[in-house]
Order: sequence, then structure tokens, then C-alpha cells
Amino acid sequence: MQTLHKPEWIRATLPGLGAYPKVRGILRKYGLHTVCEEALCPNLGECWGGGTATIMILGDICTRGCRFCAVKTGKPSGYLDAMEPENVARAVSEMGLRYVVLTSVCRDDLEDGGAGIYAETIRKIKQTKPEVLVEVLIPDFNAEPDALKKVVEARPDVVGHNIETVRRLTPLVRDPRASYEKSLRVLQLVKQMSPTTYTKSSIMVGLGESFEEVVEALRDLRSVDVDFVTIGQYLRPTLNHLPVKEYVHPDVFKMYERECLAMGFKYAACGPLVRSSYRAGEFYLMSMLGR
Repeated sequence: MQTLHKPEWIRATLPGLGAYPKVRGILRKYGLHTVCEEALCPNLGECWGGGTATIMILGDICTRGCRFCAVKTGKPSGYLDAMEPENVARAVSEMGLRYVVLTSVCRDDLEDGGAGIYAETIRKIKQTKPEVLVEVLIPDFNAEPDALKKVVEARPDVVGHNIETVRRLTPLVRDPRASYEKSLRVLQLVKQMSPTTYTKSSIMVGLGESFEEVVEALRDLRSVDVDFVTIGQYLRPTLNHLPVKEYVHPDVFKMYERECLAMGFKYAACGPLVRSSYRAGEFYLMSMLGR
């Protein structure tokens, strides 16, 4: 099997510059995890250097085993850190953030999937620093309306949930407990519960999908009134994960972006190193200023 070599446009900023030491120190001080580290994100240096981070709540062990993700999988055994919402709020305040992204592992071992902790964390951040915009990137909570309602009623500014890939590749790429239709249903329910809350999703490319399949996925997201979308290159985190089938050229990402805007997405971020929470605050603020 031929090994693909990373092209010149797949380049990341090395950590250690700008606000990186400060951000790292604050996160360590409060014992917090970030998806930046756990998922081996290529943008860690750039984002931390700019003073932003995507905070991962509910621990660092995921109950699911998607074949693209580097986060540890296993049995968290019901453990929850009761101080986590308070610690996240303090960290956000100390980092001086205007925009924060919260995400988490999947916690199928919990009755509400961890939705209550999401809600409490959002409220603590808003109480500590009311001007902060909060985006959450949530698991599917098995599309349980009561769990989703807890998160929505805490009034985050953006609710994100990723379909990850095209319909055909979902069984190959994602854990069997996830599904393409379930993810669309989650996004639909959030919008039905709160029509004024912005929703967001993300797609990885380079897994063997066709251009037409990605366009179909974008249409499906618009059919449930998703507002923001990101499309980025899949990068294999370890040899135990799915191989990269193709390194998509930047010109193709520009074509995807044009498709997104033509369909009516309020904002689209498409590029080789774009991730679901990459520079999320900038994209959100730009889209609002544009309106």
C-alpha cells in the first residue's frame, strides 16, 4: 500500500510562542484537559500562542472509540469532578478570554451523558464573566431531548455537534453508537428548542469521500438549519487510526467554501488545518459583524 506524504500546505505552528506558556500554566493550575492536547490538534501552537484553548470537560476518557480520534477510550466508571465547572470559569477569567469553546469526551456511563455538567459550566462562566461568548461542541447524548434541553437552557451562544464525515463513510469512521442520522437529529432538536441559538457542525475530508458526497452532507446540515460549518483535512493521529486516503488541495477547500455560502450558511471555514473549534471566536465575531 502506497504511503501518502504530507504536502507543503500541511504545516502547523510549533508550540512555545506568544501566550502559550501562560495558557498552559493556567490549565495545569486547575487540572483541566483540552481537546487541543488530547486529540493531537495541529493548531495547538497557533491557538495557545494566541491565548485561546478548547477546554475538554467530563474527564479525558471517552466511552466511544471512533477510528479517527486520538482521545483515550475506556470506562470512566461514573467519575465526575464536582469542582470542574468552577475551575473552568476561573481559568477562563484568568486567561482573559472573550470567547471560549467547551467540548467533552462521550460519557455513555452517565444517565444524562454529562449534559448537567455542561449546563453548570456554561452558567458558571457567564456568572464569572458575563461578557464571554460560550460555544459548546457537544456529543450526541443519544439524541435524548431532556439532556439536550439542559444544555440549551443554560444559553450557550453557539451549540456545535459534528457529523464528522459523509453518510457513506460514517459506519467506518465513527463508533457504532454514533450515526449520521442521529447527529442530524441532535442539531435539529437544538434549533427547535431555541431557534435563536446558533448551531454548528464540522466535516473531515481526505477519508475517501467524493466532492459530491460532501456537498450532499452540507445540504443535509442546511436542511436542519445549521448556521456555521467547518471543513478540514483529516490527519491520522497514530498508526492505529484510519489512514489518510487523500490530501485535499487548498483550491478544493475554496470550492467547498463557495458551496457553503451559496447554500446559506452564515459562516464557513474551510481549509487544510481548519478544525471544528479552530479560531472559533474570530469566525463567530466576523460573521456577526458582517451581519
